[in-house]
Amino acid sequence: MLTNTEPAGDFARRLRQWRRLRRWSQLDLAIRADTTQRHLSYLERGRSRPGRAMVVRLAESLGLSLRERNGLLTAAGYAPAYPESPPGARGLEPVRAALETILRGHLPYPAVVVRPYGELVAANAAFDVLAEGAAAWLREPPVNVLRLALHPDGMAGRVANLAEWGRHITHSLRDQALRSPDTRLDDLIAELDTYVPAADPSPDHLGFAVPLRLRCAEGELRLITTLTSFATAVDVTLAELRLEAFLPADETTAAILRRRSAP
Repeated sequence: MLTNTEPAGDFARRLRQWRRLRRWSQLDLAIRADTTQRHLSYLERGRSRPGRAMVVRLAESLGLSLRERNGLLTAAGYAPAYPESPPGARGLEPVRAALETILRGHLPYPAVVVRPYGELVAANAAFDVLAEGAAAWLREPPVNVLRLALHPDGMAGRVANLAEWGRHITHSLRDQALRSPDTRLDDLIAELDTYVPAADPSPDHLGFAVPLRLRCAEGELRLITTLTSFATAVDVTLAELRLEAFLPADETTAAILRRRSAP
C-alpha cells in the first residue's frame, strides 16, 4: 500500500542518482524498463509517482541489489519487497547446512563464506593455512577476511606478491563501490590501501588479477580463487553472502594441501 512517509522527491532523487551512476541516458533506462522516456522524465522530476510494479521494474533494470531495491521501494512510499532474515534465523538452516556441505566438499583446499565488508560467516578446516601465524586479534570473531588478508599482522608477511594481489582485492572493492556507493565500504577500502605496498608493474604486466603466492612451512602455495553468489535468492541476507573457494594453480600447491589435510 502506498504511504506518505517518504517525500516524492526522495524517490526522484535516488532514481536520478542510480541512472547517472550507470551512465545511462533517460532513453537507455526507459527502454530497459519498458516505459517511455517522457514517463521516466516525469518520475525523475517528481511530477509523477510510480506504481509499485514500476519501481520494481526500474530497480531490476538498474541491476540493484535486493537491499538497494528495498531502499528504492521505501523512497517511493512502499513497503520493502524482500525480507531480511537474521543470520541465525531458523528459516536459513537448510541454506547453512548446504553451505557447510560445500565447504567440506572443497577440502583439502580452503573455502570461506563471507558477508558484506569481508565478515567471515563460515570456513572449512583448510582455512587454517591462510590464517596461521596471524595475530590473535585478527582471528577473533567477527573475523574480517579482507583485513586478515592484507594487514601486516595477518597474512601480508607471508604473501610473496602482496602489491599485486592486494591491488586485485582493492580494485575489486572499488568496482563494487562504483556500482553501489557505500561510505562504510569507502572507509574499508581506505584502510586496506594503507596495508598494500606500491606496485611497479613490469612491461609484461597483465593486470592485478594474479594468483595468490602464499608462503607456508611446506613451501610456496599458488592459489586462484572463484567467487559464488546466490543470484536467485529473495532474502537480503542470503543474497549478500559470497562463497570464495581457493584452488591450486599448480601440482606443487595441490600436493602440499593434500598432505596438510591427511590424517
